[in-house]
Amino acid sequence: MDADEFRQRGKEIIDFIADYLTNIRTRRVFPNVKPGYMRPMIDDEAPRQGESWDKIFNDIERVIMPGITH
Repeated sequence: MDADEFRQRGKEIIDFIADYLTNIRTRRVFPNVKPGYMRPMIDDEAPRQGESWDKIFNDIERVIMPGITH
């Protein structure tokens, strides 16, 4: 990732955080998932090659956020 892409992606994550804080009241306070829910959603090992930012960023909502207490 070069400096220009780093700037762009940094701005995207700041927007994500601002949107999260703006819309936090629309989310469940407590997760509606069971312990271990994430296991089948991720690989057993870290990838040998780096993944694209878009794939990583999409996993925030798809994988991480369902288990967060808001």
